Amino acid sequence: MEIRNFMEDIVSQKIGSVLQQYPDCCRCDQCRMDIACIALNNLPPKYVSTHQGNIYAKLDGMDIAYATRVIEEITKAIEIVRKHPRHEASQKVLA
Repeated sequence: MEIRNFMEDIVSQKIGSVLQQYPDCCRCDQCRMDIACIALNNLPPKYVSTHQGNIYAKLDGMDIAYATRVIEEITKAIEIVRKHPRHEASQKVLA
C-alpha cells in the first residue's frame, strides 16, 4: 500500500452532494478541483499507509462531528469558487 491522504477520498465523495444544494455554482472540472483544494487546505490531513490504517480512517470518517466539519469546509469552498471562478464565463457548467 502507498501513503494516502484519506481526507481526499472523503472530500471527493461528499463534494457532489453538497454541490447539489448550489444549483448556480459551476461544476466544471476546474471549479470542482478548486473547491476540493480549498476544502482540503482547511481540513486536517488523514494519512494512511496500511490497510488497517485505511479501515481506521474510514471509521473515523463516519463520526458525525467529523462529517459535519468536512461538509462545512466544502460549503465554504463552494461559496468562494462561486463568487470567484477561475475560468471564462463561456466555460461555465451548471449541469
